Amino acid sequence: MIEREEMPYDVVIVGGGPAGLSTAIRLKQVDPEIQVCVLEKGSEVGAHILSGATFDPKALDELLPEWREMDCPMAETPVTDNWHWHLTRGKKFSIPHAIQPKFMSNHGNYTGSLGNLCRWLAERAEALEVEIFPGFPAAEILYDDNGAVIGVQTGDMGVGRDGEPKGDFQPGMNLLGKYTVFCEGARGHLTKRLKAKYDLEANCEPQIYGLGMKELWDIDPDKHVPGRVIHTQGWPLSENDAWGGGFLYHQANGQVSLGFVAALDYKNPYIYPFEEFQRWKQHPEIKAILEGGKRVAYGARAINEGGWQSVPQLAFPGGVLAGCSAGFVNVPRIKGSHTAMKSGMLAAESIAAAVKAERAHDTLQDYDDAVRSSWIADELKLVQNAEPLVAKWGGEMGTVLAGADMWLRTLFGFGITKPMKHHTDASCLQRADLYKPIDYPKPDGVISFDRLTSVSYSFTNHEEEQPCHLQLKDPAIPTKVNLPVYAGPEARYCPAGVYEFVADESAGGDALKLQINAQNCVHCKTCDIKDPTQNIEWVTPEGGGGPNYPNM
Repeated sequence: MIEREEMPYDVVIVGGGPAGLSTAIRLKQVDPEIQVCVLEKGSEVGAHILSGATFDPKALDELLPEWREMDCPMAETPVTDNWHWHLTRGKKFSIPHAIQPKFMSNHGNYTGSLGNLCRWLAERAEALEVEIFPGFPAAEILYDDNGAVIGVQTGDMGVGRDGEPKGDFQPGMNLLGKYTVFCEGARGHLTKRLKAKYDLEANCEPQIYGLGMKELWDIDPDKHVPGRVIHTQGWPLSENDAWGGGFLYHQANGQVSLGFVAALDYKNPYIYPFEEFQRWKQHPEIKAILEGGKRVAYGARAINEGGWQSVPQLAFPGGVLAGCSAGFVNVPRIKGSHTAMKSGMLAAESIAAAVKAERAHDTLQDYDDAVRSSWIADELKLVQNAEPLVAKWGGEMGTVLAGADMWLRTLFGFGITKPMKHHTDASCLQRADLYKPIDYPKPDGVISFDRLTSVSYSFTNHEEEQPCHLQLKDPAIPTKVNLPVYAGPEARYCPAGVYEFVADESAGGDALKLQINAQNCVHCKTCDIKDPTQNIEWVTPEGGGGPNYPNM
């Protein structure tokens, strides 16, 4: 048995993103004496934060009303210009905002780095005496004898590839709290365990996801229009019976944030989301903006797309889910930071009241009730059929039906159909023999790039001599099932080149084996989501490992 140091707090928060930091700040606003700590697996707050981002300030206005006058980096670039394009192979067609519900407008929003906003929020939290521990991932959940959550254990440091302690071994700590808030982001590995243990998804649809890939570019100053926001849909995914869209935001300092989101419910196993992103950049309208510029950063992250019907039970003995651990993304708006922050604030208010009443480790049902009666619910109910209608009817017809459903819900309180169901992304993938391989163009090294070069722009780093954090439940499945049946989709759905099928020299070189390049992992969680046999499980690597995103 390893002897571990214990650190007691009133509240332990897992994740230093918008939800976790908003929880911490609100807790201290309500009760300055409450003891709060935040665990962040990245090397610093913001290192693992990836978002477009056009930011709705609604929740931040509630949390810190004077934020615009407090040197907040998000205040630098208000949205000034808002375009929505439907793309075909060589053309664009503008979709008028007049035919879209008013809430789809970006008027009053801001565009900037969500990572830098989190760094700023962390400063505000620390000024309130919140203890923040970057580089300390929560690796395990701690329970009492009654099955209630009592805290988390941080990951051990200095463990060798064989799982044995090395000379510099440092055991993880037990951080104990009266309540623990899980704000891990989309597809959090501890959240998965909590959902299973407490059956939190018993009364909701399964969560579904998109894969978001993003680049930062320094562009020609003559082409830069601060505050301009562009969203696209249609090509290139429309050519392969899949759907998603792109974004391009003109942010501060002559930069544009651009990216591409591919819905992970695609059927064709030959679809290669990263290559679809590279094709999108070669569209004449996008390429014209990028020509003469230079890429400076790259990253990828899964995004919740299930909507309101996929929100699980939020409270359980000793803890709650908040932010993207619960799944509050407004898919048509491509926004979830404001709802994540609001959920954290509501969690904080419920927890502070419970601590004041000298309670601990019970179920905070009032938090679940508060979320379901808040503007989070009001907003997400308006768009709850947008994703499933597009998924069922395709990009063009689905968009028309989704628009009609949103308008009806906005004007009359009901849609064209009742809330629709979801199928897991893994279950949507079909056999390779039903499709033909897709011939993707080679990157030109100017506008489009290869995966491994791209990963170098995420500044990802992992300690190589550590156990692989991408675990196979059955090591035989990749070559016995995934490769012959699905043409080895692991080699394509990962946006970082983690998985590749290589010659198995131990079998004479004629057979193939799956090689896992875990050091490339950008923590997007796509493998954990899309693997058709659900054989891959992402667990947290050694503290501080992963991407180190600048200004993302």
